[in-house]
Amino acid sequence: MSVNLRGVTVVLLPGTGSDDNYVHRAFSAALRDAGAVMVTPAPQPDRLVAGYRDALHDAARTGAIAVGGVSIGAAVATAWAVQHPEQTVAVLAALPAWSGAPDTAPAAMAARHSAQLLRGEGLDSATATMRASSPRWLADELARSWAAQWPSLPDAMEQAAGYVAPTRDELARLTVPMGVAAAVDDPVHPVEVARQWVAAAPRAALRTFTLDEMGADPAVLGAACVAALQACGFGA
Repeated sequence: MSVNLRGVTVVLLPGTGSDDNYVHRAFSAALRDAGAVMVTPAPQPDRLVAGYRDALHDAARTGAIAVGGVSIGAAVATAWAVQHPEQTVAVLAALPAWSGAPDTAPAAMAARHSAQLLRGEGLDSATATMRASSPRWLADELARSWAAQWPSLPDAMEQAAGYVAPTRDELARLTVPMGVAAAVDDPVHPVEVARQWVAAAPRAALRTFTLDEMGADPAVLGAACVAALQACGFGA
């Protein structure tokens, strides 16, 4: 049966080192058009995962919610949806980074490396190193959010790098529709992972874009997630 987002509270969790500012810009247009009520909790870098779970629990006190996020935010939200089927109506998973244990997943390795760099060299030097190896749009985003989460930022990165995401078996138990969005040329969040998530979940669809498209307009990310949700039988 088709369900829609009109009037539904949608809780969206940021990616590692990112923040609620970016998530709001990425998803607000698509969710406004869908009539949803968006909630974007700020990350608590000293208790990243626990803070995200608290935000989901708090939002669900007054009724069922849609959940989602970017990268680690998508993983935490999807795991919560699997564990709380009666409190969840849909999932919006942007840039899923791995399934199960992180092991050598590129996003986990990048987070661990960044945490080591931040601890060893400090914020300014680590930010300069990050800028040298990142597209300008991403470097600008991270420079802003990293500064806001300093000095607890390395803690958040290490928490994210150790997080066990939903496995394929757990995704198979997801009872609500899931819209997944991924960039076809993202080496940190491989599109193959997104495809694995969609293949494992009973009701899921994928929409893709390029990093250049996302860099030019972050709203591409939210639009892709909502379009994917519509494609798997979730009416907006």
